[in-house]
Amino acid sequence: MPDSGTGERVTTVLDLPSRDGLGAGAYVYVIDGSVIFGIDDREPVVLKAGDSFYEPPGALHAVSRNASQELPASLLAFFVLGEGESPTVYGD
Repeated sequence: MPDSGTGERVTTVLDLPSRDGLGAGAYVYVIDGSVIFGIDDREPVVLKAGDSFYEPPGALHAVSRNASQELPASLLAFFVLGEGESPTVYGD
């Protein structure tokens, strides 16, 4: 996926078949800096380097941004998807 105007970059590193065709959501690990995550209508949380986060399938990814205006953040996200599922579903 090309870089977006937000500085985000997504690189597929593994494309393995899913186990039994079942989706299991996304697992996120913060490598550097800090990020703010929020799903559905839950209160967003700040995650720092070394923290992890789980996003279940079908959850609304309501907030995802760098927690700092000055320092960059890096994270690693693993999407475990069923056959033919997309990691991102866009709303109206």
